[in-house]
Amino acid sequence: MKKTWRNTLLSLSMSAALLASAVPTFAAEAPAGFAQTTIKVNGQVVDYASGEALVEKGTTLVPLRSTLEVLGAKLQDVRNGKVRIVVDDRTITLGANAKVVGGVSFIPVRTVAEAAGYDVRWDRQTKTVLLVSKKTGEAARGFLWEVKNGPTTVYLVGSMHIADDSFYPLRDEFEEAFAKADYLGVEIDISKAAGEEQQQMIVDMGTYQDGTTLKDHVSAATYKQIGEILKKNGLEANAFDQFKPWVVETTLGSLQSSDAGYDAGLGVDLYFIQKAVERKIPVLELETYESQLSMFNGLSDELQERNLQAVLDNFGEIADSTNEMAGMWKSGDEDLLLEMTNSIAEDPEYYKALLTDRNIKIADKIAGYLKSGKAEEYFIVVGAAHYLGKDGIIKLLEDQGYTVTRK
Repeated sequence: MKKTWRNTLLSLSMSAALLASAVPTFAAEAPAGFAQTTIKVNGQVVDYASGEALVEKGTTLVPLRSTLEVLGAKLQDVRNGKVRIVVDDRTITLGANAKVVGGVSFIPVRTVAEAAGYDVRWDRQTKTVLLVSKKTGEAARGFLWEVKNGPTTVYLVGSMHIADDSFYPLRDEFEEAFAKADYLGVEIDISKAAGEEQQQMIVDMGTYQDGTTLKDHVSAATYKQIGEILKKNGLEANAFDQFKPWVVETTLGSLQSSDAGYDAGLGVDLYFIQKAVERKIPVLELETYESQLSMFNGLSDELQERNLQAVLDNFGEIADSTNEMAGMWKSGDEDLLLEMTNSIAEDPEYYKALLTDRNIKIADKIAGYLKSGKAEEYFIVVGAAHYLGKDGIIKLLEDQGYTVTRK
């Protein structure tokens, strides 16, 4: 399993949505005035037999009867547009009226989902509404630390940038700390990953501009292996020709994790970004899209091909290693987190670029918040791999005289 850790550690150290696809997608035709979107319930796409989820003036509407069915609720009646449903033997009157489109009754998804006991999240990158049941087992421990300096408090959260519904609900300590926060700090605001500026950066840095293609920059054996995997997945063998090895590597790794049920839309950082928007508190970016993409683009050609080859050689095992990381996160196992983090150090160039250099800059920003002298609370969410070890954020803060306490 250790061989595949380095290929999935991006979920612990980098913002997983930053490599949103640069290839445009086209929605199927929808009724006039509407745009279609996708609904996932606990990670599974809802395939509506009658009607589709629609967006009208920023509000997502879903077919009433079929949505209630997948949420485990029942329709009691609809009178004059008012909807009453039954959830766990309780009758609830929904706070929004039903709307008939093409003979099908629609209702705002947030209204019906929250009444049925689901959290509602939005994945802007894939235009997907994510519904996650609150009726789960014991809350995951995760990684949460606290640092104080005078009247200022900083909470440090170690994130997995991709997750599934089993990560939620988070334990009360996370929610209570966030409820008091005046600011949310993240690596980058991945809710903006599908923006035109960010997509253009991927094209500018991640594609060849000199007339060459991927085939000219990797070995014949590596190129052949890429083609075989693409064909097995229903794509043309040359589908990635325009992209550099680091884009191909991260894309293939993300595909494997996605097939295993992990989604950037359920990532811990995006979860809190969405809550920050709801609370209307500032979201502070500790890095930039440009700096993260430049880190990848600045890797030597040799390292890019090594990383790509490692993904190709372990392609069928990436889902298993992601599962192991998810288990590590949910159990809050510091020893295993440190072991995974240290595995990157076996490649000095990769370790320096992915963690060491970035940790110094992030720790300095956190120290700046601590030195503000203001009675403010910061809730910082960055990849879990950044915190532990001799070059980790916790050690860097301790070296500056701060006491970091696990919560």
